[in-house]
Amino acid sequence: MEIFILCLSLVVILIGAEVFTNALEHFGERLGLSEGVTGSVFAAIGTALPETMVPIFAILSTAGSMEVRHEVGIGAILGAPLMLSTLAFILMAGFAAQKRGWNGALRPEMKGLRRDLTWFNGVFALGVIAAFVPQEMSNVRGGICILLVMAYGLYLFITIRASASLVEDGHGTEADHPLFLTKIGLPTHLAVILSQLGFGFILIMLGAKGFVYGVEHLAPMLGISALALSLLVIPLATEMPEKVNSIIWIRRGRDTLAFGNITGAMVFQGSLLPALGILITPWTPQPGVMIGMAITLVAATYLSFVARSGNITPLHLLVNGVCYVLFVVAILVGA
Repeated sequence: MEIFILCLSLVVILIGAEVFTNALEHFGERLGLSEGVTGSVFAAIGTALPETMVPIFAILSTAGSMEVRHEVGIGAILGAPLMLSTLAFILMAGFAAQKRGWNGALRPEMKGLRRDLTWFNGVFALGVIAAFVPQEMSNVRGGICILLVMAYGLYLFITIRASASLVEDGHGTEADHPLFLTKIGLPTHLAVILSQLGFGFILIMLGAKGFVYGVEHLAPMLGISALALSLLVIPLATEMPEKVNSIIWIRRGRDTLAFGNITGAMVFQGSLLPALGILITPWTPQPGVMIGMAITLVAATYLSFVARSGNITPLHLLVNGVCYVLFVVAILVGA
């Protein structure tokens, strides 16, 4: 039964992602936004919500022991940016390579990509530092939480402010397919676009919820710990929307949207979610946690280096895939 739920949920996520990305392209075009803002802000926040709910529900739930709830919550918080910085990029690279080859050029808007990765590295490193701050120093930990929230707010301000100049430079959002709802006779009005956007988002949420349910019931059969489960399995399920959206966009040659969807979600999940973890969990440097943090920083730093070179190919992103494999091996060995 769990396998059937997994397969059905995946289909729902795929349909929801198609509906969502189609409406989002029209939304960005209608508002005259750059692809960077459409991908890094609207797509990233929208598709990051399913995995954002998992640690919140896990930590604040009354089911199970507090220790297990904290392990699931912390693992989901750290697993999300880890999956995005490693697995999401190698999957996107694989689909891009089918059309362009492994040495084919990927052409996201570089300034926005470098900005996203720089902000992510900064805020995530701050979250790592917080793990080593003793819980008795509540003022310091609280201050780090405030800094993380303020940093994301500043990131949004800078990203949105850069939109106008990017549109002038030819990086405006343009929908390359008609709005799906127009096929049943509805006009391309903002209300119709928002309705399709909401419908796609609901499908993604329902699909992600079903996927997590199926995974959680299959994982105990694998005999792994709650922390390993939350680091490996839950993010794998809840990050599906970002992966699918970016695959859809990269196959259509919309590289800025594809990259921004991932890197924007990384900034969102690397700032606000660690702030939540620091605030309401022990947030201590456990071995599995530190492995995840270290590999995430290595993968993101490598991406920053590649982005600064101005030349990105699918072949470059193989390193991120290797990082993910190393993480899986390390967690399973320690589980």
